[in-house]
Amino acid sequence: MSKQATSAAAVQGSNAGSQSQSDKGSRYFQLMLLVLAAGAIYPILYLRQVYQTTMLEVFQINHSELGYLYSMLGTIFLLSYLPSGWLADRIAPRFLIFFSLVATGALGLWYSTAPSMTSLMIIFGCWGLTTGLTFWASVLKRVKMIAHHSEQGRFFGILDGGRGLVEALLATVALALFAYATETRGESTAEGFRHVVYMYAFTCIAIGCVLVLIKDPKSMEATAQVEKGKFNLLADLATLVKIPELWLVTAIVFCGYHIFWATYSFSDYLQGGGMTAVMAGTITTIKLWMRPIGGIGGGWLGDKFSNISVLVVALFLATLAMVGLIVFPALGSMGLLIATVIFIGLMTYAIRGLYWAILDTCDIPLRITGLAIGIVSVVGYLPDTFIPLINGYLTEQYPGAVGYKLYFGYIASVGLIGTFAALALRARVNRKSLNKTGV
Repeated sequence: MSKQATSAAAVQGSNAGSQSQSDKGSRYFQLMLLVLAAGAIYPILYLRQVYQTTMLEVFQINHSELGYLYSMLGTIFLLSYLPSGWLADRIAPRFLIFFSLVATGALGLWYSTAPSMTSLMIIFGCWGLTTGLTFWASVLKRVKMIAHHSEQGRFFGILDGGRGLVEALLATVALALFAYATETRGESTAEGFRHVVYMYAFTCIAIGCVLVLIKDPKSMEATAQVEKGKFNLLADLATLVKIPELWLVTAIVFCGYHIFWATYSFSDYLQGGGMTAVMAGTITTIKLWMRPIGGIGGGWLGDKFSNISVLVVALFLATLAMVGLIVFPALGSMGLLIATVIFIGLMTYAIRGLYWAILDTCDIPLRITGLAIGIVSVVGYLPDTFIPLINGYLTEQYPGAVGYKLYFGYIASVGLIGTFAALALRARVNRKSLNKTGV
């Protein structure tokens, strides 16, 4: 090879390496923006996981009425998931995300006034649209697009773990505000809760205004152009429903989401055991800090070993820990109970960080990935519509620890089913892999 050819090859290799580094930087920057958006938008909807007892007092509602609100929110989510996937295949995500964040924050300002039950129903219904219809599938599809095949675990892990870090930081600041208002300044719990809602609402609005000003990287625009094609909704749906792996992923999300829902009741469960609101809030906030560890750690382990195998272990351990949550209070060890709550948080967030990464095993065309996410979400997040009702009924009919033990027992049984679904998916994927290699 001549010196000129060698020099040209070296320059070309250098340019390719530089372009690769630039593309990697753009992809991670895009991921960071998505993490900020996802981490800011959902906490205001689910303040019950830290402030449930306070919310019942401030809004002057009971457990069943709170269950109605979250059941309605879940129903709106259910109706929104499929069209959310349709929108994600057609509209620029940054505009959808901007609208979602600003509208959610604006509704939060109304929420801070402690309105009537009717107004609360309107707020929760609109929140279902701003965080379901215009936000959900666009974020998940975007992450799948920017992650290479070997990076699915870590990118989805960073999304869930990173948003968990954002949520934990916000929750820590919120709890400090609440404690300062109620314990240092001697204000009412209603006033302390108002400060918490203000913080979340203005954070959503601010992040939304920043994100809309930042355009997508050029590499992402090119990818979006490549994936465009003719859309036939019925034909695309028919293609997706014929993929068995997609339904196993759906079952895993359905069961894993049950476990996550159980964590919303930990604060009320701990307070029922004699803890103060601030102490219970502190424990559940520590549990939130498990999200970046569980999400990012689970995603890293998934890419290193196997996303599905790590998911099997996490589902099984979370199910065992849920049983422990029922048994341990009888042993009289508050420390063991607290450790179990934190461990469930760690496993739950590992599950959440991985169950969207395994979508990559389904061989779904990128053009209809948003629609696939919509289908999985419709069934997988169906618990949003009925778990609040189950929780409300059991805690009203069987007050105290008994109601929660029945509730956690139900969650554990569904978690076991999810473990079997993950094992079935792993077996199927391994069998397909062996068939492809001709072994």
